Amino acid sequence: MVSAGGNQVLVDCGADWRDELERLRPRAIVVTHAHPDHVGGLRRGAPCPVYATAATWETIGRYPLPARETVRPREPFEIGGIRFEAFALEHSLVAPAVAYRITRGGRSLLYAPDVLSISERAAALGGVTLYVGDGASPTRPIVRRRGRTRIGHASIKQQLDWCAAASVSRAAFTHCGSQILRDEEGAGERVRALGAERGVRAELAYDGLRLVLR
Repeated sequence: MVSAGGNQVLVDCGADWRDELERLRPRAIVVTHAHPDHVGGLRRGAPCPVYATAATWETIGRYPLPARETVRPREPFEIGGIRFEAFALEHSLVAPAVAYRITRGGRSLLYAPDVLSISERAAALGGVTLYVGDGASPTRPIVRRRGRTRIGHASIKQQLDWCAAASVSRAAFTHCGSQILRDEEGAGERVRALGAERGVRAELAYDGLRLVLR
């Protein structure tokens, strides 16, 4: 959930958020891709406009979402004074994904919860204060191929390399994989150490985590 200026925008809505929508009443929901853990909470509709790429709308077109907006990569849009810009990702053939660069008051974060690589990475990360990334694997990328196309997940280590190269000072990792969930405390220490080696303050996300950009 992104909150600024009295507005709240939810980015992605898995099934575990389904029963929260009426209570939270976000101003809008912005979707990264159409995998069920990112859109399953929208199967019964939403109390607000939903923003998604054309590829995502092709998959969730049957959902009862009358207030629809189509997102196009590298075409910024605003919701309640919060600026969003989508960047194409390598992640899935079935559900093409985007990351969102989210900006308010001169501060930006990049949200890429499922990512193998980022199209136009320098533009996506340039000037970003916080990177929120893919916690599927600490040090080894998870890569498969479908013909000439790669799909899967970059490692946390790789993503921290991206952050260091772009002078991003802080990173948090969500959507954590089994390697992390088996030993969250040990994995958290490892992620902090990987970040420290690169001059990045890095941590694993957790339920209730609140990050403030100043």
